Amino acid sequence: MFRTTATLAATILLTSAAFAQSAPKADTVEVNGMEMYYEISGSGDPLVVLHGAYMNIPSMGEIIPMLAKTHTVYALEFQGHGRTTDIDRPITYPNLADDVAAFMDTVALDKADVFGYSMGAAAALQLAIRHPEKVDQLVTTSVGYDASGWQPAFTAFVPQMAPEMFLGTPMEDEYKKLAVNKDGFRALVEKLIALEKEPMAWEADVKALKTPVLIIAGDADVSTLEHNVALFRLLGGGEMGDMGQPLSPSRLAILPATSHTAVINQPELLHAFIEPFLKGETPAGFMP
Repeated sequence: MFRTTATLAATILLTSAAFAQSAPKADTVEVNGMEMYYEISGSGDPLVVLHGAYMNIPSMGEIIPMLAKTHTVYALEFQGHGRTTDIDRPITYPNLADDVAAFMDTVALDKADVFGYSMGAAAALQLAIRHPEKVDQLVTTSVGYDASGWQPAFTAFVPQMAPEMFLGTPMEDEYKKLAVNKDGFRALVEKLIALEKEPMAWEADVKALKTPVLIIAGDADVSTLEHNVALFRLLGGGEMGDMGQPLSPSRLAILPATSHTAVINQPELLHAFIEPFLKGETPAGFMP
């Protein structure tokens, strides 16, 4: 989701760091007609990790092993991505969310914290909307809830997107390294381009959420700063602290000098925001 150019998105795939911990447990399960690949690592409270468009588990980089130090991480690969097979069905955020819910049922995971990046963050937001009983706490990175919140440059770019921008690039080379169907890249690209054109107007659904959400975005992300603040306010955030009232359970973090594709490449900074949120820790102030 949310690519400005194929080259920028390919940077994530080509520069992602290798996992530093012992090899996770890998397996596949049947989910809604596809064979979904997933990995389990670490120990602790369960945490589902959802990658972005054109990505896979390795391209999420070091944030997964960092989170696995204190959580049992369930990292999965979406329809047509990585080692998960494709099926004759559009890729939409509701479909992806339902896939995650079905995956959780299949592996007997009743409820978990969820961390998603980009397309995975939008799928995670839909998971909380469509299956709230399955989400404990939600971390979204580089997400939006309404198409009006995209940067003007991205909105103008979407109609120009074509498969030829991606075919024959390093992204296709990386796809072929893991894909079950080595010839399926064009079909995936066509579905992801169609995804960019899907209607998105989730304000009422987001406002009704009871799930605590940590919103993380770059200050030069695909969504505008105003949109991220609006999302935070929809979730009950943005009021003044130190006035005797408890802080909102939701939080907002803006990463400086950070573009959309640079967000996931800062695992230490991400972890510094994510871990205290999942633990329910807040910075101490002067006021009681």
